[in-house]
Amino acid sequence: QLQLVESGGGLVQPGGSLRLSCTASGFTLDTYTIGWFRQAPGKEREGVACINRSAFSTNSADSVKGRFTISRGNAKNTVYLQMNSLKPEDTAVYYCAAARKWNLICALRGSEYDYWGQGTQVTVSS
Repeated sequence: QLQLVESGGGLVQPGGSLRLSCTASGFTLDTYTIGWFRQAPGKEREGVACINRSAFSTNSADSVKGRFTISRGNAKNTVYLQMNSLKPEDTAVYYCAAARKWNLICALRGSEYDYWGQGTQVTVSS
């Protein structure tokens, strides 16, 4: 069974950093486009960043450009989201997702993704 598991969330002060990990079981992530999404209480789910399966192309939301970086690990079943200069408005549950479909520029629309993890909480607060 295909499963995605997120880890690395937690409580961090504004300006701090966290690295989230998305790990797969039952398949390897190198043949999928991987996206990170987040959902804050009372808000719609938002696409944060994605990386296509060639890893040559990434895409990110304007709200996180210059602060968040998505990358693939050396192991074929891990993708990371490095989050720097965190702000209180980054507080949300973060999800990773995998898509079979390939686009030259990966999509930040949740409807493009086939598999989802359970999420990890990120709280940015002093």
